[in-house]
Amino acid sequence: MADVAPFRAVRYAHPTPTVVAPPYDVISPDEREELAARDPHNVVNVTLNASEDEAGRLFRAWLDDCTLVRDDEPAVWALSQDYVGPDGISRTRQGIVASLRAEPYEAHVVLPHERTHAGPKESRLRLLRAARAQVEPIFLLYDGEPPLAPPTREPDIEAEGTQLWRVADDVGVPEFFDGRELLIADGHHRYETALAYAAEQGSPASGRLMAALVSTSDPGLEIFATHRVFSGRPDIEVEGEQLGSPEQALSGLGAEPYDRSAAVAYTADGAALVGGEPGELDVELVDRYGHDGISYTPDWREAVGRVDTGEADVAFLLRPTRIEDVFARARRGEVMPPKTTYFFPKLLSGLLFHPLEP
Repeated sequence: MADVAPFRAVRYAHPTPTVVAPPYDVISPDEREELAARDPHNVVNVTLNASEDEAGRLFRAWLDDCTLVRDDEPAVWALSQDYVGPDGISRTRQGIVASLRAEPYEAHVVLPHERTHAGPKESRLRLLRAARAQVEPIFLLYDGEPPLAPPTREPDIEAEGTQLWRVADDVGVPEFFDGRELLIADGHHRYETALAYAAEQGSPASGRLMAALVSTSDPGLEIFATHRVFSGRPDIEVEGEQLGSPEQALSGLGAEPYDRSAAVAYTADGAALVGGEPGELDVELVDRYGHDGISYTPDWREAVGRVDTGEADVAFLLRPTRIEDVFARARRGEVMPPKTTYFFPKLLSGLLFHPLEP
């Protein structure tokens, strides 16, 4: 069963928009320097420090000088994110933030859907050891109506379209998640790092992590497509129905049924609709071409433009992967290609921290 519980959060004593940042794995070196220059207490000094040991010392120092403070009582947090998606549409995504016990995948409580790599997990494990805290949340999905909604009062924390309300721990959240499966939407490396840390430390507190949980029925939850672009790959040959402009081809792609894979292949010769196999995902169709020379973008215009300028040989424009297909594959224990899903927006770092000590 999913062990979801209130926790005594650590947070900035005087939160400001200058201390938050995107997750560590989407920040470029230049962006990292810009964020660090905004405020000496910006969270990137912990989440993306050149030295994990120094990051941990800094986190502990901020606790000692009361830059960071810890709540006296445990609670869950109602979450709301206002955003404009890559499609230009405004939405609001809602969920809760709570403490989750890390369970091995074999328990079928928390389900992965993407492969991970050793390097990021080694770095995150060093940071966990040094900070003794989960400094960023992971993003999980569940089926069913949410157990609580954001209160009508002013939020306790607010930054860059994200609002958080502290909610007392008697709202039935642990009971609600009893027996539910959770799908990792974003944070596979951090989740597997939490498992490794728990096995290493052996204490109940070490086996927990901070999770933002969103219902699959939330109106603001949207999966966006991540398009594939291949450079240095003149060997890729595609055959399909020519459909004129990329806009026309995308319109045709959108009309295709989801019972088989499909994609728009765009080359110097134009756009073609390529069909795949029944029961196959669009990303799996393109995955047949391997990963040599591949790059990814959520912007189809960027993908097309790189072909037009000669920078790339072919761009594959995809449909968003449906959440029901991701859940079905995960329940069967199947791992999907990288960038199968693109959940937007990312969760902000620096709003809450989860200590791993009593």
